Amino acid sequence: MKEELFVIEENALIARDVYKMRLVGDTSDVTAPGQFVNIALENRFLRRPISVCDYDESSLTLVYKVVGEGTGEMATMQKGQTLDLLTGLGNGFSPMLKGKSVVIGGGLGIAPLYALAKRLQNPLVVLGAKTKDDLFLIDDFKAVASDVYIATEDGSMGRKGFVTDIVRDMDFDSFYTCGPLPMMKALVSMIKSMPTPICGQLSLEERMGCGFGACMGCSVQTVHGAKRVCREGPVFNMEDLTW
Repeated sequence: MKEELFVIEENALIARDVYKMRLVGDTSDVTAPGQFVNIALENRFLRRPISVCDYDESSLTLVYKVVGEGTGEMATMQKGQTLDLLTGLGNGFSPMLKGKSVVIGGGLGIAPLYALAKRLQNPLVVLGAKTKDDLFLIDDFKAVASDVYIATEDGSMGRKGFVTDIVRDMDFDSFYTCGPLPMMKALVSMIKSMPTPICGQLSLEERMGCGFGACMGCSVQTVHGAKRVCREGPVFNMEDLTW
């Protein structure tokens, strides 16, 4: 974990209430897709945890949704402003699962999967949202994936329904996912019923206090006891969860 100042290079609206912010600074502590940063905002007691969407040797890309005063403040920020970040937080994905992989994202959970998809070899990608207005980074995923499939609840883009409606007809050996908890629970239940064993990694979303393991506020139950999403997670192996 490292505290660093980053300079905003871009902060643009890319979907309904969803912004992409590109920051320039020291990214040496970001070592795996799926990690997150904790952002200090003026006059806010708690930092805001935001998943890393993409990273390289000198920049970070964050995708966030305006859901309250903190993220609302972020949406007004301009190029050239600085932000205080704690970087390198959490354990990310380990892109070493066997065989043919599928990356499955829902809602804002699509964001941390992009850096992962770039580091896999031509994965299949399935993206889901309520409507087409909530989708983002589709062209970016198409540039790094062998195929990209879309599901929307209202049928405004791709297949009408849920990501599970697409995944159940796919042939794959391993999966990586991030999204709303009901989506991931339905996905795990379906995958466990498939005739051949499939391994997977899931990035959990929980409210965080400190973001680095001190407050225990984001603990979830696993087969190994209570684990902190911000410290032992946010990425967990499917077999470690109690679902």
